[in-house]
Amino acid sequence: MTSGPDTALDHRFRAAVTAAVPGPTGDRPGGPDYLTLFDAQVTSRQLDLAARRLTAAGRGFYSIGSSGHEGNVALAAATRVTDPALLHYRSGAFYVHRCDRVPGQDPIRDVLRGVVAAATDPISGGRHKVFGNAAAAIIPQTSTIASHLPRAVGLAFALDRATRLGRFTPWPTDAVVLCSFGDASANHSTAAGAINAAVHTAYQRLPMPILFVCEDNGLGISVPTPPGWIEQAYGNRPGLRYFTADGSNLPEALAVSTEAVECVRATRRPVFLRLRTVRLLGHAGSDLESAYRRASDIADDLDDDPVTATGRMLVTAGIATATEVLARYDAIAAVVDRTAGQVATEPKLTSAAAVVAPLAPSHPELVDADARRPGPLPGSIPEIASGTARPRVDNPGMGAGAGGRPVRSTLAQAINVTLGELLARDDDVLVFGEDVGRKGGVYGVTKGLQKSFGARRVFDTLLDEQSLLGVALGTGLAGFVPIPEIQYLAYVHNAMDQIRGEAATLRFFSDGRFRNPMVVRIAAYAYQRGFGGHFHNDDSVAALRDIPGLLIASPARADDAAAMLRTCVSAARVDGRVCLFLEPIALYHTRDLHRPGDDAWLASPDTAPAPLGRARIHGDGTDLTIVTFANGVPMSLRAAAKLAGRGLHARVLDLRWLTPLPVDDLLEHAHSTGRVLIADETRRSGGVSESVVAALLDGGFTGPIARVTSADSFVPLGPAAATVLLSEHRIEDAAERLAAR
Repeated sequence: MTSGPDTALDHRFRAAVTAAVPGPTGDRPGGPDYLTLFDAQVTSRQLDLAARRLTAAGRGFYSIGSSGHEGNVALAAATRVTDPALLHYRSGAFYVHRCDRVPGQDPIRDVLRGVVAAATDPISGGRHKVFGNAAAAIIPQTSTIASHLPRAVGLAFALDRATRLGRFTPWPTDAVVLCSFGDASANHSTAAGAINAAVHTAYQRLPMPILFVCEDNGLGISVPTPPGWIEQAYGNRPGLRYFTADGSNLPEALAVSTEAVECVRATRRPVFLRLRTVRLLGHAGSDLESAYRRASDIADDLDDDPVTATGRMLVTAGIATATEVLARYDAIAAVVDRTAGQVATEPKLTSAAAVVAPLAPSHPELVDADARRPGPLPGSIPEIASGTARPRVDNPGMGAGAGGRPVRSTLAQAINVTLGELLARDDDVLVFGEDVGRKGGVYGVTKGLQKSFGARRVFDTLLDEQSLLGVALGTGLAGFVPIPEIQYLAYVHNAMDQIRGEAATLRFFSDGRFRNPMVVRIAAYAYQRGFGGHFHNDDSVAALRDIPGLLIASPARADDAAAMLRTCVSAARVDGRVCLFLEPIALYHTRDLHRPGDDAWLASPDTAPAPLGRARIHGDGTDLTIVTFANGVPMSLRAAAKLAGRGLHARVLDLRWLTPLPVDDLLEHAHSTGRVLIADETRRSGGVSESVVAALLDGGFTGPIARVTSADSFVPLGPAAATVLLSEHRIEDAAERLAAR
């Protein structure tokens, strides 16, 4: 071992244990198995040191270590192996001890395979070094700051909700959710929002069995946390019981952790535990602490090394002799070193196909079969809140057909009816969001559902998109198919990391062993009359389409909305897919297409699913294919009708699916007409049209291509909106110019 921080830790440990004054050994105390806990602490330390050696040799790729945080072994001892744990990335000792309690687990080999990115890594399959293990109820988390807290709160909520609904989860009904994080993370808005959501839920006398553990080492990379800040921020909050313990004092940490865990288990209320720790060997990798920390502070942390403290305690308490302690320490070091040499040469992922395999599993036959399962006979359409959405009594085409199913309906009515049918058929479906329960949604799309199915399955959430999506993440993990609603497309950007960093990555970083199915309904796009502004009219989807593995649906009409919603729910249930369902606000209550009173945009909600990634064609014009989606569909159909009067015959291809794009249908119709105009209501830069053009060129299409889009602008208030948004006359003009080429 070369000189450096690693060597200093080792020398200090040996010197402290050797110098410890032995206690009486004839009558060693009973109680906790401190030797086993010590073994887990030493194993975690040796794994850190091995990771640093592997990285220095170019054979390891991740070395954020747990050194100084080994006191979290107390949390592993205080909890059951069936208590789900979402862990801080410095939770090595917890991971080792929890896994050691589960037969057949090999935590040393598991962690080292993650360090060297071996394809044999049993949790991520060589994609990232994470602490995760299904058998040990450890949900894998990466090092994103605080992003896992909303999911943890959602999971705690889901445990009780499942019990009350008679559903089973992978965990016992009295389980406690453990969620650990650092002191810097405690300041993140995501953590503040999640903890607030937990306290808010408990305030309403709903069970919230979660233990928040802040492992406070006083640093956020190089930025110090003010002394006493965590207690000041969380120690006196009503509704949140607060504990604190010294992680370098194993008996104290174990006693306090046990009390905190049992408090949660008995009361089913949130508890906050501050575990004081130190950070040894820097933040990560080759981090040079001396560049931003005083030598005296670094030395103080070395003096509080929890591994050294436990080793010394074993001697002074008469649990083991110094020779025995050192022998255990060296034996563990040898096992770790030997295992590191073995895993270093194990095969890595060698193809893009292997890397992305967990992202988007696809079993279309099973999805189709699930979506077609029969359910209870549908009832009549619940009343929609908006007056413009109520069926007109003078319209003979409306009303109910066989079994009470509406013959023709608006987009909003179709979604409402389909949600009702899914709730009636499947007890795993939950519908929730801001104002979706009692009010029935801002646009009335969920009206009547809570009355029909109860507040346990259709409910309101906090006005906090991060917490809302956290409920989806947690309930999906517990076996539900959550259907949360985001009120406006612009609002989803408030919580993008819950989709990008949490929902979309769980399958990837667990090699498909964990999943969080969900269908996120989002009121989307622009063109609202009399109600505007950039937060309620937004056409930005670029950040969503960039997320690997996401399924993005965007129906324009009632029949497609019903069919695609069925497909998305079944894709979530069967394949664990994360689906975004973008609903055009301006088309929610639209009835007419070409002229007032024609009711030509009404359609019968489809009881069959829509094939994933397949477009819909309107018309058979031979001069031009207009490719569009959402609000662009009725605009393009009206433009096509006017163009036909001038002798230019166009067909309209509704993409319907924005991810994955229906490339085969796109190419088929492009080749059929020889010209393609893309009418895209999203922005010119980063909009959908860019991907459509790329798909055409990649597919070998050589005909003329043009696109007409909305401007690279936010949507202003009032009539000015028309100056930046896609319009019918612009589609007509672009089509005529393209036809003349």
